[in-house]
Amino acid sequence: MKQLITLKVNGEPYEVAVDTRRTLLEVLRIDIGFTGTKEGCDVGECGSCTVLMDGKPVLACLVLAMDARGKDILTIEGLTANGELHPLQKAFVEYGAVQCGFCTPGIILSAKALLDRTPQPSEEQVKTAIAGNFCRCTGYNKIVEAILAAAKS
Repeated sequence: MKQLITLKVNGEPYEVAVDTRRTLLEVLRIDIGFTGTKEGCDVGECGSCTVLMDGKPVLACLVLAMDARGKDILTIEGLTANGELHPLQKAFVEYGAVQCGFCTPGIILSAKALLDRTPQPSEEQVKTAIAGNFCRCTGYNKIVEAILAAAKS
């Protein structure tokens, strides 16, 4: 059974007719077109689908789209303002923290949530904040360095 709902994504309202059993990940990618939110494991283990909901990191593969009504959802696409990369995105490029890029959107959003609540985090706080985001390419050192650099900028 489909239901018409409105989701606020990256500051804009989107009306979508969704099956009540569909996940936020499916609706973001398929119905609205925000493909920066990646589908990895689809069981909440890898963090590739991390988005911010009311400023907190959530795994979009585990959230029903129905439960996202009335929430502010931020995807990686929402970080760019006026064609300008967010400081975290710039730092990831500058520090070589991006390799295949599949995990990058989720890690950047987890890092943004951390920096929003703790503008000058310790290395340990950064590691804890991204602990649910798996990267199979970088070994995390460059990712942590990029987040700490972004915190200084």
